[in-house]
Amino acid sequence: MWDNAPLLRSIANALLYFCALVVLYDVAYYVLHAEKLLPIRSVRLVAVPGRVVPDDVRAMVQREVRGNFLTVDIDKLRQSLATVPWVRQVSIRREFPDGLAVAFDEHQPLARWNDAALVNLQGEVFVAETKEDLPLFEGVDGSSAEVAREYALFNRQLAALNLRVTQLALSPRHAWQLRLSNDMVVELGRELMQQRLKRFVSVYPYSLGSPTHATGLSAKELQVFDMRYRNGFAVRMRRKNA
Repeated sequence: MWDNAPLLRSIANALLYFCALVVLYDVAYYVLHAEKLLPIRSVRLVAVPGRVVPDDVRAMVQREVRGNFLTVDIDKLRQSLATVPWVRQVSIRREFPDGLAVAFDEHQPLARWNDAALVNLQGEVFVAETKEDLPLFEGVDGSSAEVAREYALFNRQLAALNLRVTQLALSPRHAWQLRLSNDMVVELGRELMQQRLKRFVSVYPYSLGSPTHATGLSAKELQVFDMRYRNGFAVRMRRKNA
């Protein structure tokens, strides 16, 4: 073997390549794991948040950012920031040589959910604190998107009466109940909800909703409109001491 020059050259080249790879690996390992080399010096918010509290973001960043510019775990940081109140989605990018840029998509509240959480404009349930006067949605788990969608449709019809929904309930049996801004309740049942509400909108201004109705009843005396009848509706009166 020792007098086989080509073989010896091949072995020598292979050893050189191996040594070079070992050196490169050591250098790369040092660069990647040395926090003093390429440290993260800044985390920048792309836009001023409207609801997210910057101090909450700062505290989360200080707790979660580990490693240097190359090794910081972006996915883990994104998941952690997603738990900050009012954060719906997070995007993070590296900014060479020593920074991170963070952008938030914030929740926009549409209603309260079962007195325990909030619902955003996309119909998603989230937990946050707010003093805003919001309508109340009630429903079973997983129904928030449907409730939000029907809420928009119901309000569109009620606009003709200058009324809006302040409380919308979807029962476990999938029956709908509306409380309106005049404190009146409308029962729509489990089917034909839009048609039933349309009938309510068309009848209300010219009948029981009129203070000069032939029955002598005023709108303030009415409590519940039950629209679940095929060819009519029922009315429940408000108690005198209510």
